[in-house]
Amino acid sequence: MARALRIKDHWREQQLFTGRLLVAILFVLGLTGLVVARLVQLQVGKYEYYSVQSSGNRIRVEPVPPIRGLILDRNGKVLAENTPSYQLEMTPEQVPDMADTLTRLVASGILPEGDLPELKEMVASRRAFDTVVVAERLTDEELAAFAVRRPHFPGLEIRARLGRSYPYGTAAAHLLGYVGGISADDKKTLDPAEYAGTTHVGKISVERSFEARLHGTSGHEDVVVNVHGRKMQVLDRIRSLPGQDVILTIDMDAQLAANQGLQGKRGAAVAIDPRNGEVLAFVSTPAYDPNALSAGLSRRAYLALQEDLDQPMFNRALRGQYPPGSTIKPMVALAALHYGVATSERRVGCRGAFSLPGSSHRFRDWKPEGHGSVDLYNAIEQSCDVYFYTVARELGIDRLGSFLESFGLGSVTGIDIGGEKTGLVPSVAWKKKAFRRPGEQVWFPGETVIAGIGQGYLLVTPLQLAHAAATIAAKGQRFQPTLFRGTRNGATGTIEYEAPRPLPPVPDQEPGQWDAIIEGMHGVLQGPRGTARAVGLNAPYQMAGKSGTAQVFTIGQKEKYNAKDVAERRRDHALFIAFAPLEAPRIAVAVVIENGESGSKVAAPIARAVMDAYLKNPS
Repeated sequence: MARALRIKDHWREQQLFTGRLLVAILFVLGLTGLVVARLVQLQVGKYEYYSVQSSGNRIRVEPVPPIRGLILDRNGKVLAENTPSYQLEMTPEQVPDMADTLTRLVASGILPEGDLPELKEMVASRRAFDTVVVAERLTDEELAAFAVRRPHFPGLEIRARLGRSYPYGTAAAHLLGYVGGISADDKKTLDPAEYAGTTHVGKISVERSFEARLHGTSGHEDVVVNVHGRKMQVLDRIRSLPGQDVILTIDMDAQLAANQGLQGKRGAAVAIDPRNGEVLAFVSTPAYDPNALSAGLSRRAYLALQEDLDQPMFNRALRGQYPPGSTIKPMVALAALHYGVATSERRVGCRGAFSLPGSSHRFRDWKPEGHGSVDLYNAIEQSCDVYFYTVARELGIDRLGSFLESFGLGSVTGIDIGGEKTGLVPSVAWKKKAFRRPGEQVWFPGETVIAGIGQGYLLVTPLQLAHAAATIAAKGQRFQPTLFRGTRNGATGTIEYEAPRPLPPVPDQEPGQWDAIIEGMHGVLQGPRGTARAVGLNAPYQMAGKSGTAQVFTIGQKEKYNAKDVAERRRDHALFIAFAPLEAPRIAVAVVIENGESGSKVAAPIARAVMDAYLKNPS
């Protein structure tokens, strides 16, 4: 049977096609509507937001760090300057894989492995767009070695910078300090906006204390960059303002003379102008090289400096604390005159030792056979210990201590660099507190006796000793020691000087009393029996001084000190104070040499050299 033919339904097919077309049109219109809505949102609703974002990708604000100010001595000699150098810097946000980059830097020898922890800490403490210094003062070889690897280190650039340089090296290290990379601790105290782009900051001494003056004011540039972050064009620039040049009170001739005299020794020398408190020389030896530290030492090299037995990083002039020995005797003599314990004419018999009433203990004089009958002048000129044992006992420790404090001993001088130590002037109250024996006798007469010759608990810093010498030279007038003389505007050359800062004077002293002790100190250097007369011979000016030798350890009653039998670091310290010219003093000096044994033979020649260097030029 034949199959029936099916007639095609054109009308139904037309309806189906029309329905599908309508769905397609609606779908397309819906998608178009979504696109249009999104475009409206992006181009109208969020126009300003994406405009700023787009501009941020195209325009970058780059900080322009200021040029650091110079440091000059009082005569204009440059002590710290800026020299061109190259350093490797990293921008963390441009580094795709920080861990891998640091690993490859170490492997390539660009970054010492010991510096890796510090660099990681620095990266973590900074904003992602802040630059971090990886290596400083690159040599030509290091520049070439990195240049060939540059494509493999995105986010790292070699940039030209001005590095800090110290022409006098170790001779002014403890005076000036140094600059170093900004650390995580530094960032806690620095203004991030003001230090944007700055990679170094003053670490200690003058560089640190006058950081605000030296740093200057930061500027910035608006630059067009390409997709790789390369600078294409500068749109706008606000220039940075250089830091002020800081003029110090230091006389570099005197500084170099002190440094030369202290070479090969552990010690310090400080010189002060008695008329205004200006510090003329400030030396501590041994010293470090500030150029090496500002260039960036490896962690191993820095630890070696820290662990050196001779402590080259230790500022002895500011922080060293020593028994003053016989350098204290002029002040003890003045105390005796002040309290009426002695007169200039009073004589004390010296047979080579002193004993307290009812005691067999002998406090020995440096001269075993004794000095015979001595008055105040002879006692200072010949440094008679027995004379000062006697008057110290009669003064008592509290009166003696209080008088020494009026010279600034036992407290900071207030010099304008940080880290100063106080020293120690003992008293009965101090010892009760220190040894915690409120109900017991803690101070004994013998301790007062040895305080009279600068031994026992008494401690001074070389700076305090120079300040005290200056106070004697000025007959009681005191000024706060300062290293800051003024500033110079690098652009205009305008100089502004700082006025001296007077301190409370030594109270209630008659001119004749000052004359008596100064005459005795004059005899030390230029008298017929002075303990340091060899140093004062043939001097073109009159001077006054006092030598001192301070014991490092106690010698038994039946023992005799012999330097040959004592380890070098346990030998006596050598000290000397002096000032000149006698009639109108312009310089007072203190020299302390650890284990130097003889103040008159070892320390005094250095003081003479410093005075010669300064006084050769009129001022």
